[in-house]
Amino acid sequence: MLVRAPASSANLGSGFDVLGLALDVPFWIADEPLADLLAMDDRHPAWEAHRQAGGDGDLWWRSPIPPGRGMGFSGAARVAGAMLALVGAGEDERTARDGAFEVASTLEGHPDNAAASAYGGVVAAAGGRVVPVHDAFDAVIVLWWPDSSTSTRKARAVLPAAVPFGDAVFNVGRVALLVAAFAAGDREAMAVAVQDRLHQDARLALSPSSAEALDAMRGRADSGVARRVGPDGRRPGGS
Repeated sequence: MLVRAPASSANLGSGFDVLGLALDVPFWIADEPLADLLAMDDRHPAWEAHRQAGGDGDLWWRSPIPPGRGMGFSGAARVAGAMLALVGAGEDERTARDGAFEVASTLEGHPDNAAASAYGGVVAAAGGRVVPVHDAFDAVIVLWWPDSSTSTRKARAVLPAAVPFGDAVFNVGRVALLVAAFAAGDREAMAVAVQDRLHQDARLALSPSSAEALDAMRGRADSGVARRVGPDGRRPGGS
């Protein structure tokens, strides 16, 4: 059996640990040695999720998702690994997706990447619930990643344990505006809604090249282009 899960962009703007977006850059996993797949060892995040979901046996994989570059490699791998185990055990697709999300988000320690990889589209995830966010944009997503990687654990370690009340209010307002901007297709509101006071500055300090790319409006970067993936796993307007 061959299973795939999409990459993701999460922590969207003000939506730290809440909002995620699936992208059509796939992680593939199989329980048989198919062509172009690599043998997986027990240090791989997909292996851990597959075992956590009750799977066993050897695994094979491939993916163009660059690890440690902000595209949710481990989240996609864990969703795919858990999904393979659950579908292989006879679960229906919806139950398997729910189970794969639960396993992956627990292992990840946050739900946004796992939610996007499990369900597709733009999603809001909190309190164990995942809700699709209506997206009125017909957008092409421009991907850029630095030459060096940054571990999620290291990036999260630089975040403060507490934030000023004003900063919390700032982000609450903007994350609400961001969801509304997606639904309305309001690009001007989107520019305001992605502002953040919780995580961006601290995390960008670890990756100066990422900060430079952001300052250059990101759209000029040409390392890759992907379209978003809809809730049914297909590209909008295509397959």
